[in-house]
Amino acid sequence: MDAIPVLDFGVYSLECDPESVSETELKRLSQKIYEAFTRVGFVFLKNTGITHEEVSHVMNVSSRFFSLPEKQKIVFSRGRYENDSNHGWVSMETERLNPARPGDLKESFNTTLLSPDILWPTGGTLSDFREVHTSFFHRCTALGLRVLRLLALSLHLPPETFVKDHSKIGELENCTTLRSNFYPPIDAGQAKPGQLRCGEHSDYGSITLLFQSSPGIQVRSVSGEFISAPCLPGAVLVNIADLMQRWTSDTFISAVHRVQLPPPGDSSQRQSLAFFMQPDDSAVISCCDGSNKYPPIRSDQYIHQRFEDSYGRK
Repeated sequence: MDAIPVLDFGVYSLECDPESVSETELKRLSQKIYEAFTRVGFVFLKNTGITHEEVSHVMNVSSRFFSLPEKQKIVFSRGRYENDSNHGWVSMETERLNPARPGDLKESFNTTLLSPDILWPTGGTLSDFREVHTSFFHRCTALGLRVLRLLALSLHLPPETFVKDHSKIGELENCTTLRSNFYPPIDAGQAKPGQLRCGEHSDYGSITLLFQSSPGIQVRSVSGEFISAPCLPGAVLVNIADLMQRWTSDTFISAVHRVQLPPPGDSSQRQSLAFFMQPDDSAVISCCDGSNKYPPIRSDQYIHQRFEDSYGRK
């Protein structure tokens, strides 16, 4: 398998005025991203404008929530929010990203709906929880939209081709999610047969931005071999998700990945922040090359099918 490329995103960083970036620089960067997403499906971007310190702060605030007793966290459980079925806390072993395996050995908090009207953890050490997660959600949105523009340019399409179907991020009509994951220390010998920290899966939507505190993710190559991805502080790991693969008639690869159990004797915890970009619920995803390789499907229909597989059909 090709190593995951590392690209300098500095010319299109969030610190730069996008209007000041030359067409030549954008084309050069889009071509490098094209090569990564057609060969591997993953790429590391450095100098994006989102710093290691910024990511660490979000993780620290998240860890305060995860350290609470379960009876306090359960108030914020996923599924208890009337306005959004994906927002909230996911307890250990609730999700099975590979439905053939036991529940994943992680807990998560999903930020999907930014409305202040919904119930957020608050008070004491969590007084800034909503503000920090909402702010980071917006930062990831801005970066993700820049990547979507580059994807369109790399395919010689108008730059807003994918962006225009992501206009409602953070609202009821879009399921884009910032997920904070906590992987507690685990004795591999105590895990259930076949159990992982995160089972093999591909992501559901357009693209995913991943920030991690330590290594752990493995990516499956075309030949079926799993290769461990490094952890590069200050860089974001970006991957193609299923709807983008359909959208581009398999030009871009939505690669299967997982998080293995730690090796024997490793008692460290792990954290990650995953920003899952999803097209607006009403967006109809059809092949952008005009082919009929995949039938059109609404964004919300596809993601709810995948949720049923991961959380169990009701």
